Amino acid sequence: MISKILKVVVLVVVFILGYLSSSLTQEKVVQKHQVVEKHQEILKEKVVQKTILQKIKEKKQLDVVILNSPTVYYVGAHEKLGFEYQLLSEYAKDLGVDLNLTIVHTIDEALQKSRDGVGDITSSALTLTPARDKEFKFGPRYYSVQEQLICHQSMHKKGTFPKDKEDMVGLNIVVGENTSYETTMQELQTEIPDLNFTITSDYSTDILLEMTYNKKIDCTVVDSNIFLINQRYYPGLVRAITLSERKNLAWILREGDDSLNKNLHDWLNRFERSGKMAELRDFNYSFLGLFDYYDTAVFHKRLKKRLPRYIKYFKAAEKKYGIPWMLLAAQSYQESHWNPKAKSYTGVRGMMMITRTTAKQLGVKNRLDPKQSIFGGAKYLKKLEKRFPKEIEGKENRLFFTLAAYNVGLAHVRDAQKLAIKLNKDPNSWTEIKKVLPLLAQKKYNKHLKHGYARGAEPVKYVNSIQNYLSIIMNKYKD
Repeated sequence: MISKILKVVVLVVVFILGYLSSSLTQEKVVQKHQVVEKHQEILKEKVVQKTILQKIKEKKQLDVVILNSPTVYYVGAHEKLGFEYQLLSEYAKDLGVDLNLTIVHTIDEALQKSRDGVGDITSSALTLTPARDKEFKFGPRYYSVQEQLICHQSMHKKGTFPKDKEDMVGLNIVVGENTSYETTMQELQTEIPDLNFTITSDYSTDILLEMTYNKKIDCTVVDSNIFLINQRYYPGLVRAITLSERKNLAWILREGDDSLNKNLHDWLNRFERSGKMAELRDFNYSFLGLFDYYDTAVFHKRLKKRLPRYIKYFKAAEKKYGIPWMLLAAQSYQESHWNPKAKSYTGVRGMMMITRTTAKQLGVKNRLDPKQSIFGGAKYLKKLEKRFPKEIEGKENRLFFTLAAYNVGLAHVRDAQKLAIKLNKDPNSWTEIKKVLPLLAQKKYNKHLKHGYARGAEPVKYVNSIQNYLSIIMNKYKD
């Protein structure tokens, strides 16, 4: 009996020990599995960690903090414009992603957004300074500028216009907070202890230029490209002193790996080599060299007194023919200075200076009637635009060709295209054609062309002047 009990006890003990041993083994197996799974997760995380560029492509969106200003980004009459915006649009297109904008109104605001990690790129016409380079990660350089002291020309009469840096003492100079201009003025202050200036976070550079124009302050400091664009809006402003050597502009990139920076660098090189960068600079800046103080001042007066009488006709023509009314207004000013009775020595007449023959073809019965002239000019522009081949791409590019044809004739523009091919230039790029057109006046070139001699420099000046007037009109009616 006792032996049976012992056998049972032994069996129970063996069972219990076996169970415990099995449980421990299973627990160890589970633990091993957990360790393996955790290790696999860590490896997986390392494998799937994506670069900044990959993340942009994955979300199909390039997030950009962008400054609302004439050189960076602004809403034009019918589309968004600005050198940096257009450049970024081309880059986003190359990446195959959309451009998502966070719009700011001061450089200080743009820098703060960068500190907060907003967006992939900050585009604000930012000068690359040592202090900024320490705080932020910058991409490749894309433009160079000089800082200039800008004052109102009326200071000449008062005898207070600064001719050198020492003359800046005692002037009411205001610059934006956290701008490179603030740094420049601080450096000047170490050289000239009596020099004082005011820093503001309330006003953008463009507003400070307007305040200088309205004589609320004596002077401000801006980059050369910013003044170049704003000069035609404020014809009373002049450059007094150049305060710096050439400095580079660059975009701030988000912190992280270098994938976006390398890709941007490669793309900018390709974009430059393709000739598209030259076209973009040309569209935004080339016509600005035409600035003439007297002409611009007179234009501003007529912009207030004459244009309002005819805006309704320009807008009606836009509705009928699809030509932007501001462009028609700019062209009309170039043609007649908005004088409906204008007449040239060649016999062209009216607001759009139409010939008698062209008027008959367009159904214009009275060239001196402003509405008929404006409608006739718009109709003629539309007809010319349709006669250019689809190979001439881009809205602005086609527009320049069309305006040139309005001025010098379609036949001569086509001659210039044929000559461009012989000279190994792109016949469908206005940037190239405007270099070729002046050659039509030279015998060694025009003797081989179907339509011979032409004053080819004239349509180039014509297009540049219209760009100038259009820029001012757009600024006037931007709201």
